[in-house]
Amino acid sequence: MGHPFLADGVDFGDVILSLVMVVASFVICLVATMFMVWFLRKVIGRLQNRLGPNVAGPFGMLQTLADGMKLFFKEDIIPTRADRFVFQLAPYLSLIPAFLTFTLVPIAGDFSDGKDGTTTVFGREFLWQVADVPVGILFFLAMSSLGIYGILLAGWSSGSKYPLLGSVRASAQAISYEAALGLSLAAVILVSGSLSTNGIVLSQADSLFTWNVVVTGFVPFIVFVIAGTAELNQPPFDLVEAEQELVGGYVTEYSSIRFALFFLAEFMNMVTMAAIIVTLFFGGPAPLFDIPGDDRLGPLLGLLWFFAKMFFFLFMFVWIRATLPRVRYDQLMDLGWKVLIPLSLAWFLVLAGIRVARDGSIGVFDDTLGDLAIVLTVAAVVGFLGFSVLRQAVINARNDRLEQAGLTEVAVTADLAPQPGATNAGGR
Repeated sequence: MGHPFLADGVDFGDVILSLVMVVASFVICLVATMFMVWFLRKVIGRLQNRLGPNVAGPFGMLQTLADGMKLFFKEDIIPTRADRFVFQLAPYLSLIPAFLTFTLVPIAGDFSDGKDGTTTVFGREFLWQVADVPVGILFFLAMSSLGIYGILLAGWSSGSKYPLLGSVRASAQAISYEAALGLSLAAVILVSGSLSTNGIVLSQADSLFTWNVVVTGFVPFIVFVIAGTAELNQPPFDLVEAEQELVGGYVTEYSSIRFALFFLAEFMNMVTMAAIIVTLFFGGPAPLFDIPGDDRLGPLLGLLWFFAKMFFFLFMFVWIRATLPRVRYDQLMDLGWKVLIPLSLAWFLVLAGIRVARDGSIGVFDDTLGDLAIVLTVAAVVGFLGFSVLRQAVINARNDRLEQAGLTEVAVTADLAPQPGATNAGGR
């Protein structure tokens, strides 16, 4: 399914409208990213009992523009040992996927009473998104995977050890959390019955109780938020650029406009991820409640509701960034492989079983409630056994590590123990 105005062929007006939509989407991304940088600095400043930006422009709102101009005119340095072509290409490989993902998001439109969110302008019907790809969710997963190549190549091409370590961490982190992210999306696809972002929003349009955050039982949403935060390399999962360990990680050797592009990609990814969360789990432009006289706003009402929801999740990202300390690398891996992946897989199987029971495909009992009770009972028993086995495996692995650490401590202590007749530096 694509834009309605493209259904009967493409003329010059269709091309102009498509270009306008692309430019408008890019402008929205840039403006939202500039606002996000200012908003993050302001909120973290208040949470830490300081002012934040307050000089450049009213309330410091032009501080991001000032920083961008400064970076644009700074000297661009390319390390001697760097692979010049890949070093220059890497920032764009991080920035472009973030923008392409945003083009899938329906930011407005009327989806009530069976409407599909189309709006008519100058006799042409269009959707409030640049592209409604039939496999939009798969495209989102592809773009989120492609964005990591920019970080990976940036670290490899810098010709330095700290960037390389950061890029290796990024690849391992992406592999760990892509699986959990995909399984949480599988739950959304299961209950929505569509891979299109427009179709997913349409399936949530009836009421608050049809939003996917409720229909899927909250667990896929929680997994998606945690895995998405790790995909964004945001605190507490920012180990790819941990300044206490890796100086600046994959961006250590970057300067000037190339560093600004990575900076822009990072915050644009935050905006895009918040928009994706609203689309997949919170009904997209669907209103939370009716406002008297809101019918006069037309499609702008959906736009206002969409950005209000997106603002909430952007604040959540900032709140998490300012509150939680950075996790250790082993904690990062344990959370991804031992918690999120088993949890999201088990929950997906439970949702699939509930869906089969509701359709009456099990056929053990004459009523749906009996089949549903069987599914929930089996899920509870299997889940308990799986949790017990996984917990025991984690405990055994931890005990093995502690035992090895204890042997190492004994060996080191024996090596450092003073020999008979020896004295320390002080002569005592």
